[in-house]
Amino acid sequence: MTIHISPNNKATHSTVAGKRNWRVREGRPYPLGATWDGLGVNFAIFSAHATKVELCVFSPDGKTEIERIELPEYTDEIYHGYLPEARPGLIYGYRVHGPYEPDAGHRFNPNKLLIDPYAKQIRGEVKWDHALFGYTIGHADEDLSYDERDSAEFMPRCVVVDPAFTWGDERRPNVPWDRTIFYETHVKGFTQRHPAVNDFDRGKFSGLMSREVVDYIRSLGVTSVEFLPIHALVDDSYLVDQGLRNYWGYNSIGFFAPDPRYLATPVVNEFKELVSTFHHAGLEVILDVVYNHTAEGNEKGPHLSFKGIDNATYYRLLPDQPRYYINDTGTGNTVNTSHPRVMQLVTDSLRYWAGEMRVDGFRFDLATILAREPTGFSEESSFLHACMQDPLLSQVKLVAEPWDCGPGGYQVGRFPPGWAEWNDGYRDTVRGYWRGDEGFIPKLAGKLSASADLFDKRGRKPWASVNFITAHDGFTLNDLVSYSEKHNEANGENNQDGHDHNISYNYGEEGPTENEEVNETRMRQMRNFFATLLFSRGTPMILAGDEFARTQGGNNNGYAQDNEIGWVDWNVPGASRDLARFVQRLIKLRQSLPLLRRGTFLHGTYDEELGVKDVAWIKPTGEEFNDEDWSDAGAKCFGVLLDGRAQSTGIRRPGNDATMLLVMNSHDDVVNFKLPEAPGGLRWQRVFDTNAPEEFEFDPYDFGHDYMVTARSFLMFLLEPDRHEEGQEEAIRSFAYIRQALAQAAGDPLRL
Repeated sequence: MTIHISPNNKATHSTVAGKRNWRVREGRPYPLGATWDGLGVNFAIFSAHATKVELCVFSPDGKTEIERIELPEYTDEIYHGYLPEARPGLIYGYRVHGPYEPDAGHRFNPNKLLIDPYAKQIRGEVKWDHALFGYTIGHADEDLSYDERDSAEFMPRCVVVDPAFTWGDERRPNVPWDRTIFYETHVKGFTQRHPAVNDFDRGKFSGLMSREVVDYIRSLGVTSVEFLPIHALVDDSYLVDQGLRNYWGYNSIGFFAPDPRYLATPVVNEFKELVSTFHHAGLEVILDVVYNHTAEGNEKGPHLSFKGIDNATYYRLLPDQPRYYINDTGTGNTVNTSHPRVMQLVTDSLRYWAGEMRVDGFRFDLATILAREPTGFSEESSFLHACMQDPLLSQVKLVAEPWDCGPGGYQVGRFPPGWAEWNDGYRDTVRGYWRGDEGFIPKLAGKLSASADLFDKRGRKPWASVNFITAHDGFTLNDLVSYSEKHNEANGENNQDGHDHNISYNYGEEGPTENEEVNETRMRQMRNFFATLLFSRGTPMILAGDEFARTQGGNNNGYAQDNEIGWVDWNVPGASRDLARFVQRLIKLRQSLPLLRRGTFLHGTYDEELGVKDVAWIKPTGEEFNDEDWSDAGAKCFGVLLDGRAQSTGIRRPGNDATMLLVMNSHDDVVNFKLPEAPGGLRWQRVFDTNAPEEFEFDPYDFGHDYMVTARSFLMFLLEPDRHEEGQEEAIRSFAYIRQALAQAAGDPLRL
């Protein structure tokens, strides 16, 4: 079916009652979007296949359409015009004319008000109604039919913004990768139940600026706060029908505008205030961004923006049946970054947030999509090249979620230099080991070494592996050790949604219990997980609230739970406060131990020139692992000896860090571990034992001492250097520095 819309069609005529006599000029085809220049506003919108674009101007309250203005010029596939009388605060939208020919990939329908893809501010939200769809729902021809109802009543509006903002003496923290610790959280969920945040600011950017919130994050010691998506989004109709919302926000419709639900005031500069506040506190702001799909779904989805502006360009369509969408994302559509204008949209958005908004980095949802070419995923894709050659984007943190739902979608370790990647293999391996599964020591050894098998190539560094045990998607850490099965009944899908392979264990009882032994085991396991995460090479990521044992009641897919299930509970009992304090000390130790943050991978090979191994794997007998030991599936206790004398950089010279011994036991029983002798030292000093977390201090043990390692526990020892041995000056200073840092950590308040 093909429908061509006449300029005189009653739904798209160029006069509206009460219109204002705008003096329209040609304007410029750049920059795209609505741009205030101090005198007027330039409007520019790309469409390769439209026949006409109308700018719709609304009354100040956004309710009444008072003017439709045909953009007068078309240059390089961009419609544009300039309104000298327009000012910031102007409310607008677009109607785009062209062929309605779904079989050819075209779905123009000027009866549908559309969001400007470059809108910097969006007011209101989508109100679900049949008028939002370009076709008539229930029609025999389905999406081949054509719907003439006006959708404006049910659509959000775009707003022209004034970008002026005084940054003052704000400076980017520029946290080095080797010191970076990500802290993943949700804008609303983090403050909605915070007792120190007033009701007006809860769940908003302004709530995150509260002194108590900022002080807590700083005192914990994390460096980079990663927010779940904040771009303007749409709550799916099926969720709204159930009284739920798309809480996580992975359903974007505006890549330049913050979602209105996070603004306490109708001014987007509120987000700049948040960034400035965090930067003054030394904290980076990282955005989780969703450029792989939009909220418009497949051929049965609504007309909200891209679909009505140029469907055949913005989305990947089946080559032989362009009526239908390629669905490598599992959400109905896939953004077509192979087209230069779509690539420009994504990179312009990134530059806007990194430049105008001054964010410090991005985590890309389903990033494999963005690196797909018609032939599949490519390390040489135009998107990856565009980011790495850009003078601004190449300097911020770029983190890929390296998988999608399409063919060949799992690409962990395949992104090019300059990128970090979520390492789900690390998550699964650490979970399996601490659950007590057999045969996990060889796997864990590789993950503790920053997954060198995946990332040690092309000059990439250990920080490229973003290590995590929990994230927004899945169990919280408390639930990981409290539930053997998921409990997603609140999602309204009969507990059929969410992952079934959680590698979790309840240690005797499902969910909360009064059994003190079970609770102590769970708390020790959480300490073990944190110790493993923070003492592995790579970049650690912590899920906010895990540090004080936050729970979602066993729900491992809280994407729709904009309620107490998804919000962080700040009513933290004593044992959970102790856990947070323990995590704070671990972070302090990590930042004080260069050995954990070196830019070299661990391989365990003997360096003939330096006479050391960078790492040795130790059996409970105190001896090194041999080939047979690695194949012992029943082995669950081992030590990791990190020699501080090993090469610390690419320069061929010995290191001078403190030597460290980590001991891990995932057995459900005590293991006798003989502390090995280490050259250049007098004895071992135990720094912590997760079985006795309150004893966070130096406690001496001689070489050969038989240490009774408690079931399911993690220990850290530092080698006390021999002051009488020649060449130990640097090691002595390093040891003293760490001891001083630990003493300081004991006095640092945790502002929880």
